Amino acid sequence: MRRFLRPGHDPVRERLKRDLFQFNKTVEHGFPHQPSALGYSPFLHLMAIGTRSGAIKLYGAPGVEFMGLHEENNTVMQIHFIPDQCQLVTLLDDNSLHLWSLRQHSGASELREEHRFTLKGPPGSPPSATQITAVLPHSSREVLYLGTESGSIFVVELPSFRVREDRTITSEAVLQQLPEDSCNRRSCELVEALQEHPKNPDQILIGYSRGLIVLWDLQNSKATHHFLGSQQLENLYWQRDGSKFVSCHSDGSYTQWPVSSDNRQPEPLESLVPYGPFPCKAISKIYWQTTRNGLPYIIFQGGMPRASYGDRHSITVIHGSQQTAFDFTSRVIDFFITFSSEPAAEFEDPSALVVLAEEELVVIDLRTAGWPAVQPPYLASLHCSAITCSHHVSNIPLKLWERIISAGSKQNVQYSRMPWPINGGTNVAPDPPQRDLLLTGHEDGTVRFWDASGVCLHLLYKLSTVRVFLTDADPNDNMNALGEDEWPPLRKVGTFDPYSDDPRLGIQKIYLCKYSGYLAVAGTAGQVLVMELNDEDAEHVVDHAEADLLQDQEGYRWKGHEKLKTRDGPVRFEAGFQPFVLIQCQPPAVVTSLALHSEWKLAAFGTSHGFGLFDHQQKRLVFVKCTLHPSDQLALEGPLSRVKSLKKSLRQSFRRIRRSRVSSRKRRGVSGNASEVQEANAKFDQDALQEMELAPVQRKIEARSAEDSFTGFVRTLYFADTFLRDSSRHCPSLWAGTNGGTVHAFCLRVPPAERRMDEPVRAEQAKEIQLMHRAPVVGILVLDGRGTPLPEPLEVAHDLSKSPDMQGSHQLLVVSEEQLKVFTLPKVSSKLKLKLTALEGCRVRKVTVANFGSCKTDDYSENNLAVLTNLGDIQIISLPLLKLQIRYPCIRKEDVSGIASCVFTKYGQGFYLISPSEFERFSLSTKWLVEPRCVVGAPEATSNNHVHSKSGLGSAARRS
Repeated sequence: MRRFLRPGHDPVRERLKRDLFQFNKTVEHGFPHQPSALGYSPFLHLMAIGTRSGAIKLYGAPGVEFMGLHEENNTVMQIHFIPDQCQLVTLLDDNSLHLWSLRQHSGASELREEHRFTLKGPPGSPPSATQITAVLPHSSREVLYLGTESGSIFVVELPSFRVREDRTITSEAVLQQLPEDSCNRRSCELVEALQEHPKNPDQILIGYSRGLIVLWDLQNSKATHHFLGSQQLENLYWQRDGSKFVSCHSDGSYTQWPVSSDNRQPEPLESLVPYGPFPCKAISKIYWQTTRNGLPYIIFQGGMPRASYGDRHSITVIHGSQQTAFDFTSRVIDFFITFSSEPAAEFEDPSALVVLAEEELVVIDLRTAGWPAVQPPYLASLHCSAITCSHHVSNIPLKLWERIISAGSKQNVQYSRMPWPINGGTNVAPDPPQRDLLLTGHEDGTVRFWDASGVCLHLLYKLSTVRVFLTDADPNDNMNALGEDEWPPLRKVGTFDPYSDDPRLGIQKIYLCKYSGYLAVAGTAGQVLVMELNDEDAEHVVDHAEADLLQDQEGYRWKGHEKLKTRDGPVRFEAGFQPFVLIQCQPPAVVTSLALHSEWKLAAFGTSHGFGLFDHQQKRLVFVKCTLHPSDQLALEGPLSRVKSLKKSLRQSFRRIRRSRVSSRKRRGVSGNASEVQEANAKFDQDALQEMELAPVQRKIEARSAEDSFTGFVRTLYFADTFLRDSSRHCPSLWAGTNGGTVHAFCLRVPPAERRMDEPVRAEQAKEIQLMHRAPVVGILVLDGRGTPLPEPLEVAHDLSKSPDMQGSHQLLVVSEEQLKVFTLPKVSSKLKLKLTALEGCRVRKVTVANFGSCKTDDYSENNLAVLTNLGDIQIISLPLLKLQIRYPCIRKEDVSGIASCVFTKYGQGFYLISPSEFERFSLSTKWLVEPRCVVGAPEATSNNHVHSKSGLGSAARRS
């Protein structure tokens, strides 16, 4: 009866759990998914990005981040900062306006939505009458001017959003001010642009889509000038002194217009088609920036020859005789210019071009010769090549950290050294308490090392494995090289490149030893590279070894892709991680598991066919073990094969249905007196309900057949120094768990250091465990005599962990998709288990050991299991008693890719992909918390909306 009782609540433990565990989603790393709008405040030095899902994100100095979300989840079309205020207005595609404010609360600033508003026309008016196309926040900070499709301009008060109908500028009122022979009613349809006069706030420039431009006097409600363009208008830009403005048009031309007091209809000063004479794409936006040396910067988007370069996404910069068309690999959303001059200065003197493309943020230094790119400290394009795997390493030693940064700095010589131009910020939080690395593997065969210590996910170093192999692409190709006479003068910029030369190069598994500097990476075509860190460029031969995982099998034929061809002879590698040995699995299937023991100099790898052990000090294969079941034909087809065994999958589905029907009949036909059984069950139920709380109903779990596909798939590999043969002697061991619920254990004999190169490493299979339900094994862990997980290799040698207890009996924890089970060692007898699928209806997807410290005292911490299930929730389970501590909903269960991408850290944090380009960071710990913490210090208000201010925002990670 006791096994049906639930343990009572322990008040002391409950208080301790509150001190240990707390779930928070803290910050989003990477580049916003599907950006749709860009805004910039020279007053606050803040940039705002809106997305198609209704999110709005603000960025300042490195580490400064704010995020808001519109309730409607509609696309953000435009973002405008209110001049000289900590406020901004967003326009959504449902024609609604939203006012956001940055306000201080509890020592930090928050982004709050203050008001929302939808412009409504008179009854019976068409939707176009109030469809907003242009927004102008006036420098008075009191009103917004809203241009519409109908040609009318409405005036809305701030912050109340009250419409001032008496100040509406209708298209009819504008037409009455113009000569009849030069304009007609259709000339004033659809307001394309609104610009305030830089010297006279009582005048605004109104641009209509058909080419008419009007300078309107707000005080006297009349047109002082009008300008007739011959082409459809795209945008307008005032020069700083207000004597001229520039218009850009749909035919790829731009026109410079004078504004004089004696001529109400001036002729254009200049009209050019930069990439003519053939038909060109529209110039959608233009800047004309004056400088002290007299030569202006002309910067515009688009304008490329339509026939030959119509598919290019470009922004052109012209300064005197220098002209470059920056070519982006994704669509340009918007751009702006930062400048370094004082507000009252006569010239702008632009300093940087900031471009928001659909897949990345690109910044160009306009003050340095050659106009080099600036590496952004945030908004990293994580998906420049699709992410295929990730690996987190906590608390990196300082020496390794500095060596990685040094290697990365040698790669970044092409970047500008200018300070980050979007520099508003005051840091109000302490520095991150430790150095953390997040490693991401990519489809193009690269591994990127990210500084994940704080709020900014910053790229430190990029490793490429391509040089080891022969591919179609030449690594020496320079995509940015320009010919002397090339026209248009295109130059590739940005890092986003979604195309892989060969999908077999994709990285599938990564393992970094932070103490020795050894790195192992494994790929899609069965390649495993072991690397070591070198501070200098080097040229050497990469040793090769082949691991035939089907050597004892007959009648199998691999139908998948071929292995990658390797380069012969020495290969030159740049400073950083350099491969010294390549292990090629045969068949060349995806590597599904990887482990590295840098103290024993051993690497273990597994595929869908088996696993092997490699001695990377002697550079020899120790052994291979085939785990393939005779029915595993699908395992021989490979992920890139187009041949799928539909016949076999249908046969297996019908077998499962048949088995479930047979088992249900057997349950109905149980021998014995059914009525007696029912009476006994009813009496038991009645007594149990009166005396105790019943345990949850356990679900019936169908045992998986050995004939199910991919049973030999190796899910996990684990090294341990434990008692495997008897209880008196411990020895090195390798454990492997498969998709069919089998655990293989091998005893290893590693020679002592003085004879390490003379004697071979030997392995012998000692144990084989078969789980009853054949559920896939997703994790293996050995606990020492104190019930503590064994330390990492070399962790004890570096005095960063206590020596494991080798006196008491060790325990083996096997985590399958359905349950957690503890066995005693060396007898491997079952001790206790925690059923998850039977009780909760969920399956384990990820599991790791995390250390949780108390937020009340530094003297207490404990190790627990963090378990992610297929339902997207995270469960924290105690060790070694396997008691559920707490459960948190984290990821939507429909987000399969997010669940698959999740990676835990050693101290109770985690990351998962919420889009191809963004990691969501979360924390399960009360002690370790990385989140933005920002304060807005508004500069003194001024009537000039181009004021630069020294104060701004700041943020950093904090240890709460």
